[in-house]
Amino acid sequence: MYRIATIYLLCLILTTSTMAKSKKISIKIIETSDVHGYFFPFDFIEQSNTKGSMARISSYVKRERDKYGKNLILIDNGDILQGQPTCYYYNYIATSETNIAAQISNYMGYDIQVPGNHDIETGHNVYDKWINELNCSVVGANIIRTDTKQPYVSPYKIIIRDGIRIAVLGMLTPAIPNWLNKSLWNGMTFESIKTSADKWIRHLKEVEKADIVIGLFHSGWNGGISTLHYNEDETESVATDICGFDLIFFGHDHTRRIENVTNKNGQKVVCINPSCNALMVGEANIDIEIGNNNQIISKKIEGNIHDISDENIDTEFISTFQSQIDKIRDYVKTPIGFLTDTIRTRDCFFGSAPFTDLIHNLQLQITGADVSFNAPLSFNIEVASGPIRMSDMFKLYRYENQIYVLNMSGKEIRNHLEMSYDLWVNTMTGPDDHIMLLDDKSSKDMQRYGFKNLTFNFDSAAGIDYIVDVSKPNGYKVKIIKMSNGEPFDENKIYKVVMNSYRGNGGGELLTRGAGISKSTLPERIIYQSEKDQRYYLTKEIERIKIIHPKANCNWHFVPEEWVKPAIERDRKLLFGN
Repeated sequence: MYRIATIYLLCLILTTSTMAKSKKISIKIIETSDVHGYFFPFDFIEQSNTKGSMARISSYVKRERDKYGKNLILIDNGDILQGQPTCYYYNYIATSETNIAAQISNYMGYDIQVPGNHDIETGHNVYDKWINELNCSVVGANIIRTDTKQPYVSPYKIIIRDGIRIAVLGMLTPAIPNWLNKSLWNGMTFESIKTSADKWIRHLKEVEKADIVIGLFHSGWNGGISTLHYNEDETESVATDICGFDLIFFGHDHTRRIENVTNKNGQKVVCINPSCNALMVGEANIDIEIGNNNQIISKKIEGNIHDISDENIDTEFISTFQSQIDKIRDYVKTPIGFLTDTIRTRDCFFGSAPFTDLIHNLQLQITGADVSFNAPLSFNIEVASGPIRMSDMFKLYRYENQIYVLNMSGKEIRNHLEMSYDLWVNTMTGPDDHIMLLDDKSSKDMQRYGFKNLTFNFDSAAGIDYIVDVSKPNGYKVKIIKMSNGEPFDENKIYKVVMNSYRGNGGGELLTRGAGISKSTLPERIIYQSEKDQRYYLTKEIERIKIIHPKANCNWHFVPEEWVKPAIERDRKLLFGN
């Protein structure tokens, strides 16, 4: 009996000793993504207060740092250099100063960032400078130097917290060459995320001995551009097929999402996307228990998306950047010209409209091209009549695209438009059908409609007169009647066509899949490309004209009229209300 009691006591002592040496560690990771210049609680384009902003996120991060200390890790998932005039001013005007995105990231104490496609769009001069100004690591394993075949920035970052080795592997959507002029990404190529992840995950596990592996992907959940070599949005595919990730923070598609994926080895992968414009943050709470031999006994990861619209504005943050705020306020108030009538993008979907046609006409005036392509870059925005200020130019033209002029045949012009309208309008079989190609987004609380496809691919044209017959099948809706100057239109003739650089590089696939032009031959078609961005030239032209009298060109319309007139009225109400 004495011997049994002694053995029991020894076991109890050993068990107690083991328990005493086990340790629980809590780590919190906060992600921002697709901030698009919403640094301050004020929209410098709309001239109104905003619910989001880094100023509110800063309050939340400071509060969480009080709880977690050094075990709070702050990361950004790209597209931080483009969107608001704040970015444009520091990217292209106040270039001798530290980029505002770097100033704010350094103030907030970011640990890691990854570039987004709109960051690359700013060009080497901007994003290389920004990378050098950051106090944190920039990661991107699939951004490859053409000379050394090595990553352009660090492929990953190892962060050690309480002995736990956390690897953060960065990725950027490889669709960049389909959108941007090569000069903006000269010296780089973009590897498939899945290919790159498969390679680096083994390195992180076998060489770096990472305890936690996190993906930081500027790539959407699924869909987007798909080719033989890569897919634009690969997060779901990587989470499912590439084993070894514990957690993936993603973005790019501006869609709030949390998914708990089970990979092909049966392991759970938490995937988080906090949407855009600094309205929310993605966060993960990681609870780890380690034994007396420093081996992980258990780990638990829970994801969440935190809405920061009710957070207080960080007054210290505002005070720190007050001089920068004042500069931006002065910049966006700069007078450009005068607009005699209000113009709205919503009108552009239903026929020739003043908003789209103003840009068409300015493009034709600036370049002397024969034909213009242009699409509404925002679903529902307006520029009010009265003085045009610099802030309005960001409504008129949202992105920092260049202006391109390409040689295209008449047949290619028609086929380009055929694909555009096939993305845009339904094939009607009678007057009661929808004319617009709509997506029903109904829920238990409400029913609302949106377009099935992205409106920035809804190109219309100027310089030609044409009709769009919605009773015809896809590929046969567009009939070009003549050039708008009265000359005949010839499908075999080569015309000079002006468009933005996104479209000219193959964005939206209207030139490639639509017009049938090989992607590799697009550079040969370009006969003009602007040095500066399109907004710059539109601004200069409006300053020259001074007073703008916007009106529709009335060079195209939908038919048959007895069907489309009531259908347009119905669908306009579904999309925009009364």
